Amino acid sequence: MKFGIFLATQWPEQASLDQEIGNLAAQVRAARDNCFASIWVGQHVLTRPLQIVQTVPLLARLAVEGDGMTFGSCITLLGMMNPILVAEEAASLDWITGGKFVLGVGIGYRKEEFASMNVPFENRVGRFEEAVPLIRRLWSEEWVTHRGDHFSVDNLGAGIRPRNGSSLPIWIGAQVPRSVRRAARLGDVWLPSPTPEFAVLEDFFGIYRKARTEASLPMPQSQPLIRECFVGATREDAMRAARGPLLAKYESYASWGEIGSTGGGTSLADGFDDFMANRFVVADESEATEEFARYRDVFGIDHMILRMQWPGLPQGDVIKCIERIGRIAAKLS
Repeated sequence: MKFGIFLATQWPEQASLDQEIGNLAAQVRAARDNCFASIWVGQHVLTRPLQIVQTVPLLARLAVEGDGMTFGSCITLLGMMNPILVAEEAASLDWITGGKFVLGVGIGYRKEEFASMNVPFENRVGRFEEAVPLIRRLWSEEWVTHRGDHFSVDNLGAGIRPRNGSSLPIWIGAQVPRSVRRAARLGDVWLPSPTPEFAVLEDFFGIYRKARTEASLPMPQSQPLIRECFVGATREDAMRAARGPLLAKYESYASWGEIGSTGGGTSLADGFDDFMANRFVVADESEATEEFARYRDVFGIDHMILRMQWPGLPQGDVIKCIERIGRIAAKLS
């Protein structure tokens, strides 16, 4: 089993970006030295009061710290982006990382972002479904002519193509049945979000396998999974460190409309312990090892992508967590 780190790239207004970018570089070095295989960075725009460093320049900055590791976007909000720029930026990162870049994409969900980018929210699926094959053509064909509902290219060629001269892996993030089917049809790999609980993942994997079969596509050779994770010296230590920052993060998501309450009229804060238990890995090393093995044995997961920091969690705790997971990685590799 491989392990990746999904870097936390959103910080409060008072945070020093010089310091936080330095912290991310230190996390990448620690991950590289502790058996991690990959580094992932997400994307949002207009997040004030949270500060955020954008995906492409940050990955380019961090590539030198993680030489030899795989780097990926997790995820690029393709539903509101221009696929021509996405294709060329992804190919650029592929060269910068020595041919080890994965383009992770999704349709996006924040209406404010779409409005500010002058993209109708209701067009996001159509744009996404047109963009993915266009990106593949820009990577693999010398000259491209495309006239679609949303994008046009008139006998032009990309200024930069992937290092292998052909294509890059496209992993598609999806967290509802319809989007899982879309990921099965359009993507090389489905990238499940951190929020579905175990039982829901079972249903989603069934949907994904059926959709791949119906599209006459083989199952991918590798299957990743994103989880929120904090491994402490004891389970109690892990809960003390992670619960507050995790709750604050998911309350932000709720305010953006990605998730709602925990159900039954219970607020997210009131039901957060149960919410965490069904979704996240907050444990000691022994319990975390068992949980990772369970995902491997039930779903065939061989690449755990772990987010181990949220606003308010100190850098020192993150480094210790990386070291503990490194010991787990050595056992499960």
